[in-house]
Amino acid sequence: MTNQNTRSTDPAESLVITVEPTEGLGRLPAVIEHPSPRRKRPRLHLAVLASLIIVAGAGGWFWYQHHPRLPPGIAWGNGRLEADPIDIDTKFAGRITKLFADQGDTVKAGHVVAMMDTRDLEASLKKSEALVDQAQRALDEAKANLTQQQTQVKLAQQELDRASALVPKGFATVELLDQRRQQMNSAVAAENAATHRVAEAQHALDAAAHDVELYRVNILDNTLVAPRDGPIEYRVANIGEVLPAGGKVFTMLDASYVYMDIYLPTAEAGRVRIGADARIVLDAYPGHVIPAKVVFVASQAQFTPKTVETKAERDKLMFRIRVRIDPERLKGREAMVRSGLPGVAYVAADPSVGWPASLQASAAPSIPASVPR
Repeated sequence: MTNQNTRSTDPAESLVITVEPTEGLGRLPAVIEHPSPRRKRPRLHLAVLASLIIVAGAGGWFWYQHHPRLPPGIAWGNGRLEADPIDIDTKFAGRITKLFADQGDTVKAGHVVAMMDTRDLEASLKKSEALVDQAQRALDEAKANLTQQQTQVKLAQQELDRASALVPKGFATVELLDQRRQQMNSAVAAENAATHRVAEAQHALDAAAHDVELYRVNILDNTLVAPRDGPIEYRVANIGEVLPAGGKVFTMLDASYVYMDIYLPTAEAGRVRIGADARIVLDAYPGHVIPAKVVFVASQAQFTPKTVETKAERDKLMFRIRVRIDPERLKGREAMVRSGLPGVAYVAADPSVGWPASLQASAAPSIPASVPR
């Protein structure tokens, strides 16, 4: 029986070949021992460490490019570009008969976007208009009666004057004078009654006219119009649907009120004032700087416990700051307004500090023309 063991003497070699006894059993296959995995771990660790260093360096370079070094007095925070949503709702319950806009369309203030079924209101309007005609005829009749009574008063006054002149001369009796005086009083009373009937007829005509105006207003309110300039974000209902009073048909964005909310810690938020100068830089357009103004500073902190006792806890207080783009810079570019674009807002907490060159306002109006809808 022979026993032979052969091992490589080269330390670089990692395989160990062992030949087992062969007497009486014939030749057995060689057993190959694989290298220990521990010898590969140092190289793997070095590769992972190098990858982490590269990723960290790239991340730091990216952050520096998007958040350049700022002078003291300028604070910044992450946020999303937002525009005030406006719901276009029905005033009365009814059925949608026509739609003149759809999701993604840009509309102007006063533009008709939908119409509701107004057949019932139109029928009521015709009835009110007929009542107006009837009240007008009653008023004309009352005025004619008043004119007649005024003539009777004038005649009675003349007869009374003649009787009053004849009685002292003995050409008329006192009884006749009394009769003329009573006729005069009756004519005046009839004139007063006619005057009141004219006033009543005028009030009835005004009430009927107000009903006509009310139905016309209600019909107009069933014609849905866009209250502001901006894009239609959602279409909620379709033609033929019956909606209750206050049913939503469209949701649009107010292109004149575009803003970004950010959160700043106590030390920075405490120095920010309403009207302070600000800048907005969107992630999609890092080379375009949008000028803005601070329009709101929260009076209550966010993301903190209800009671704060120590300075360390006070340093964790975060206050919401809203910066708004000037509406004049948005005119004519309503279709470019997009809600939800992420970016960074920079706020001048110290008004005496100038903006660095990288945050100088771009010459082009607010949002770039290449922003897709």
